Amino acid sequence: MADYIRARTDEQKEERMSQIKKAADELFKTMPYTEINLSNIAEKLDWSRANLYKYVTTKEEIYLEIVQDRMSEYLQALITVFPEGACFSNETVAEIWTAQIASHEDYFKYTAFLLTIIERNVTVERLTAFKKIYYELADVLKKRLSNTLSVTEDNAENLIFSVMNYASAYFTNCQANPLIAQALKNLNIKPKERNLRSDVKDFILMNIEWMKKKTR
Repeated sequence: MADYIRARTDEQKEERMSQIKKAADELFKTMPYTEINLSNIAEKLDWSRANLYKYVTTKEEIYLEIVQDRMSEYLQALITVFPEGACFSNETVAEIWTAQIASHEDYFKYTAFLLTIIERNVTVERLTAFKKIYYELADVLKKRLSNTLSVTEDNAENLIFSVMNYASAYFTNCQANPLIAQALKNLNIKPKERNLRSDVKDFILMNIEWMKKKTR
């Protein structure tokens, strides 16, 4: 995009934000989050930093938009696979949920930075819009899970949050990190072999069974 032209219409602004998010997402996949800044995002776009500032003021504003997209996709997918009135066993719920987590890996890698960094470096207006979408979708999902699992909505909400935190930590820990690999090698420690499908499914199932046992 060497011939930069500032967006004038809402459609053009949306197109520019899509380009910005795409560039930032590509950088996230190839370098540590802490090394990404507005300068290398602008370079990736072939823009000047001044042009990028016309749309965002921090890199966290960009990544909040990306997380919002991934979050909406994930929660909408769960709402779809747990239709209203569905009656599934605990095992089936865990299997279906795990499959959706495996399909939305990017979302959980981003959430590792959401609460500690991203949400602390954006405007309250952007954060309000983000939270509005989350709570609207999560409210639908918790009602579906409450009915499907025969648990309270509060318990269903806690389950959604617990699974999100576990999946986020799981994907972050599973990312290849040569420093961690070398440190463990120095200690003669062989990392536990992980299996996403069984590990996440077991965690979800354990929480469902514990939750139901607690309410008996």
